[in-house]
Amino acid sequence: MSSVKIEFKDLSKRYKDVLAVSNFSAQVQSGRVTGFLGPNGAGKSTALRCLLGLVNPTGGSAEINGGSYSQLVEPIHKVGAVLDSRGFHPGLTAKQNLKIMASASQINFSRIDEVLELVDLAGAANKRTKGFSLGMKQRLSLAIAMLGDPEILILDEPANGLDPLGIVWLREFLQRLAGEGRTILVSSHQLAEMQNTVNDVLIINKGVLVAQGTIKEICKGKSLEEAFLELTLRKSA
Repeated sequence: MSSVKIEFKDLSKRYKDVLAVSNFSAQVQSGRVTGFLGPNGAGKSTALRCLLGLVNPTGGSAEINGGSYSQLVEPIHKVGAVLDSRGFHPGLTAKQNLKIMASASQINFSRIDEVLELVDLAGAANKRTKGFSLGMKQRLSLAIAMLGDPEILILDEPANGLDPLGIVWLREFLQRLAGEGRTILVSSHQLAEMQNTVNDVLIINKGVLVAQGTIKEICKGKSLEEAFLELTLRKSA
């Protein structure tokens, strides 16, 4: 079986006069944490939204397990995603929000306590989410993403709002999941932390892939921040 779980094939997406992604091709391997990096407006979020079937490509494709997201059978068991940490009912508790999600996907409620424990939110299970910090909301988003015990996780800025201990926890969490053979694709602007977390890197700039490889291949003895600047901002100057 191929270890390629996510593949972008000449992906392009145009919004009227703006070409957000242009002939973007890249692969993401299973059992590894892959960082998806780029300046603001580089096309990362658009590429992820195409991958999750939230927008249709103008050209090319974004595939999971060899097909589009819409072709997946029981997608919640294949893919977990965090693109926004604001999609909760503020008047409900963490557990109640998870029950709604679990019920909609026919997931046994016993899984709720498991995922709350997994993201270190068991102590806040019965607290209303309107009182949650941004970091707690990020953890609850991860809990929802893990409800179906997916083999693939797609995360957009999951460290937002986490304190230093939370960031270390997230690093270990993602590396542990990858160690179980799962596929982790994570976008982030926290380059120093990405250098400590990821195995592989994709760098996109102005909608175009500018680099792909292992963290060692990309950095070449430099920091990830230095390599990133050379590959994006300085080349664009």
